[in-house]
Amino acid sequence: MLELVLLLLFVGTFIYGMFLFSKGLFNFSGESLNSWLFKLTGSPWKGLLVGTIVTAVLNSSSAVMVITIGLISARILTFPQAFGIILGANIGTTIDAEIITLDINSLIIPMAIVGAILALVKGKVLHSTGIILLGLAAVFGAMWGFEYLADPLVELPFINNILEAIGNNAFYAVLAGIVIAGTIQSSSATVGLAMGFLSAGIMELETAVGIMLGANIGTCVDVLFAGYVSRTREALQTAWAHVWINVLGVAAFFPLIGLLTSLGEKLASSPDAQLAHVSVIFNVMVSLIFLPFAKPFGKLIEKIYGGKNSTSL
Repeated sequence: MLELVLLLLFVGTFIYGMFLFSKGLFNFSGESLNSWLFKLTGSPWKGLLVGTIVTAVLNSSSAVMVITIGLISARILTFPQAFGIILGANIGTTIDAEIITLDINSLIIPMAIVGAILALVKGKVLHSTGIILLGLAAVFGAMWGFEYLADPLVELPFINNILEAIGNNAFYAVLAGIVIAGTIQSSSATVGLAMGFLSAGIMELETAVGIMLGANIGTCVDVLFAGYVSRTREALQTAWAHVWINVLGVAAFFPLIGLLTSLGEKLASSPDAQLAHVSVIFNVMVSLIFLPFAKPFGKLIEKIYGGKNSTSL
């Protein structure tokens, strides 16, 4: 039971660390991110680039999508403008996975100390830098915790049974990713947890790839909720477009899990880096596949979810 409590604590630390990291980066850019979303989304490919950059800065595809839905609700953006942002957000969020594969465990405590000191400074640059360092220290500390807890968790009978079930069935692995990411609302934390088990040698890469695929769907929950709360048709269309892009992308690549696994093994030697690279490949390919069909797919979403106008539901 103690292991489960510690696991939840580390998950919370990871999510809070990502929040601090993104907050520090956002403090540097301020409201300019909103203006980028408005000015540079004239075409799907421009929206893709903007969505990728902004998501990499905020370290959360969900946050970018919620901001986008808010701008649509305020009638600053339209659904067609948002389509490229959706594709870019899926790419930008993979930066998280690449960052947490860095081996800087020996720097966690010094980073936290320096970050805490700088966070007390009133100057914007130094204060924001301190927040960023604190966030990174929390993220890497949580990753160390995931790996540390991997062996004790496997000794728990029901955890062992779950790992055996998802290890023998790719569909169960995807479902596990959906449930975990949907519950904690962080695909990055879900992938980070899988990386911890990978690094401890108690999970196969193919299983972790399935969990990563499922996490892309699970993280759509809060975006869909924001779409319904906004009560405008275009915001809801954007939320559903985000859901369907991820669902269809996962469905298309589900039969290729074995191929993605083999590709990851060729690209890196460490299991966590292999998973990070596969995450990048999957999200980039899905976005590039959808990009040429942005207009017809957008029209289909508009037809299914209430027409082209942005009036209240």
